[in-house]
Amino acid sequence: MKYLLFLFILIILAGCGVIGNKSSKYEIVYNGEVNGAKKPMDIKEHRKDGPYTIALVPKIEGIPYFNAVRDGALEAGEDLGINVLYKGPSTATWEQQEQIIEELIEQNVDVIAVAANDPIKLGTVLQKAKEIGIEVITWDSDTNPEFRSFFINMVNPEILGRHILDTLAWEVKEQGNYAIMTGSSTAANLNEWIKWIKIHNMEYYPDMKLVEIVPTNEDQNNAYLAARNLLKKYPDLKGIIGVSTLNPPAAAYAVKDAGRTSEIKVVGVSSPRLMKSYLKEGAAQTATLWSPQKLGYLTVSLAKNLLNGEKPKDGQKIRNIGSIEFDDDMVIMGQPIDFTKENVDQYDF
Repeated sequence: MKYLLFLFILIILAGCGVIGNKSSKYEIVYNGEVNGAKKPMDIKEHRKDGPYTIALVPKIEGIPYFNAVRDGALEAGEDLGINVLYKGPSTATWEQQEQIIEELIEQNVDVIAVAANDPIKLGTVLQKAKEIGIEVITWDSDTNPEFRSFFINMVNPEILGRHILDTLAWEVKEQGNYAIMTGSSTAANLNEWIKWIKIHNMEYYPDMKLVEIVPTNEDQNNAYLAARNLLKKYPDLKGIIGVSTLNPPAAAYAVKDAGRTSEIKVVGVSSPRLMKSYLKEGAAQTATLWSPQKLGYLTVSLAKNLLNGEKPKDGQKIRNIGSIEFDDDMVIMGQPIDFTKENVDQYDF
């Protein structure tokens, strides 16, 4: 009964509200009105007077994190006078993303901005888009650099990976076995964070041991089952790190349900809204994130600038975002934020 209640709560939280009018393929929003898509062309000629059409493809639709990104993107579209299309797969696979991108190419959008589920396998379809003049950028999760103009990263991946392990180490007194719950096993951003967790473990925490990395494919049911299985498989487990937003609350619920909140610590990347109750009751200790709304807003803003011939600059100030970092071909939006039982009430996303 507790398990079913947990799934029901997560499903409600992950519900995707519709903003604007919805066509058979896309939400197309521009100042609250539906706009017709442009007809396909062999080679695109960008118009600097707009309105441009910018399409965002998340890893998956319907979970709170990407819903918040969508809200920020649509807000930017209204502020900047841009058509914003937001369409993601129902499961976190590159194959479904590829199909969506093919449809966007047929719609002849101006920019395709994708949070890639695989850094390599989307290359063919993204190259196809580039060849007819569609600009391609990535956000949240990168592809190989040759497939896009630049990557919009939320935070420095080394800083984030090292910091997440620190938050667990503080709780377990720098010793004991721990596991990592990730999303898609091919997601470049998650794998980069895990790489730095491992490096930091090796360099600074010799008495901590990573026993397993479990992919959950951004699915709340899989996440809960994975956490429950970890508790059974490793009776001496001291901690769980979740590196995609649904995993820490699933781990916290499993730990609470097993009556082991005093034994096992839960930290990771998740939103304050999803983690609030678990932080307050001690089933989780720290959640780390950034503002996903700002990520959506920034992506649309930089996409418009690119269409106007302006690439990002280090220290550039972006409306509603602040100053960004830019190094070579990667934008860094800002620094991670920690949410604990002491400060979680200050945030609402």
